[in-house]
Amino acid sequence: MSATLAEVLTVEHHAIDAGIEKFVAASPSGNVREWAAPLTEAMNALRRHIYLEEELVFPQLRNGPLMMPIMVMLNEHGEMWRRMAALDEQLSADDVEHEPTRSTVVAECSAMLELLDNHNSKEEPVIYPHLDSDMDDDSQAFLRDFLADGTTPEGWEPARAAG
Repeated sequence: MSATLAEVLTVEHHAIDAGIEKFVAASPSGNVREWAAPLTEAMNALRRHIYLEEELVFPQLRNGPLMMPIMVMLNEHGEMWRRMAALDEQLSADDVEHEPTRSTVVAECSAMLELLDNHNSKEEPVIYPHLDSDMDDDSQAFLRDFLADGTTPEGWEPARAAG
């Protein structure tokens, strides 16, 4: 039997956290772009994860008792997106004078991990149990296909990215 959608998305949560934690625990060498590779990969995975939830999952579940929890999730996705944009800006500094220190980026990552922990601790027990029971078969199949090889469209932003 294959993993449930709830299990698959929970595994994604843990992988994203692990990528950020790997960056935080690393001993840096080289320039900022080199030592930030695990963080960049985790942020790309988080963007994709937010996209699939907002475009493929939440529209299927937002009516009824999950309406308010999903509104909370959307707000938190917006906050994550803004924090990722700030990290992107720090990591793309073109000159040494504006390049962030590792401790500055680690502090941002620690705040992001706290936000993710708070978010995931609500999303996993409240939203995810409904994925396999309340989404229709076509939507479940589409989500599984996306999980296999889907990408976030260029320029897409979550509903609450602007704050």
